[in-house]
Amino acid sequence: GGATLTLNRARHLNRLHREDLLALQAHITALKHDTSLRVVVLTGRGRLFCAGFNLQELGQADAASQDPHLFEHTVAMLEALPVPSIARLNGGVFGGATDLALACDFRVGVAGMELRMPAAHLGLHYYASGLRRYVSRLGLPAAKRLFLLAETLGGEELLRLGYLDALAADLPALDAQVQALAASLRAGAPLALRGMKLSLDEIARGEFDPARVREREAACAASADLQEGLAAFAARRLPQFKGR
Repeated sequence: GGATLTLNRARHLNRLHREDLLALQAHITALKHDTSLRVVVLTGRGRLFCAGFNLQELGQADAASQDPHLFEHTVAMLEALPVPSIARLNGGVFGGATDLALACDFRVGVAGMELRMPAAHLGLHYYASGLRRYVSRLGLPAAKRLFLLAETLGGEELLRLGYLDALAADLPALDAQVQALAASLRAGAPLALRGMKLSLDEIARGEFDPARVREREAACAASADLQEGLAAFAARRLPQFKGR
């Protein structure tokens, strides 16, 4: 019921090239249609989670996809995954990678990690959906601090700001915390998890549609999963959800 996406360009500190973004899009599309899936973990190999977008390719035409907003669209696809996602931040997070992680539903970091969004010091105006994500998840003061001041923040401060949901002492503890979080998500009813994730994200984007939320609510109310959940609660046993 789980899938892990690992950024694997360790010698480049997992910076994201256009070919990597296309690969991520292909994986995300496949995961989107996997009805057995319950949770997705995004992580990196090596000492950094991700150094952000490859700036050498900034402004270049993308012959592979003809998409001048490839990075933005990749992050949006990750956010739109119907199942909950966890960013396992095994090290530093820089540039656009800060938004990639923010598109996940939960973020777990490791002691010693740092984060920096240097757009203002590069002369970049960040794309609108990324700014919205920062403000809706962290609040306006934190978003201004990260974008306008381009501060480098450590794990404890990221935890205080709400960027991180948890901070592990080392990599084994990081794995344990991610596994515990994933297990908790897998224990939930799939229809309810998927429906509420979509509804909450729509509310955060200012796209709240009561009719859509009512449809998801009704689908869960009529589901076998609800009957199983109620029966398990009454019998004081663990429910066995089927996602229908």
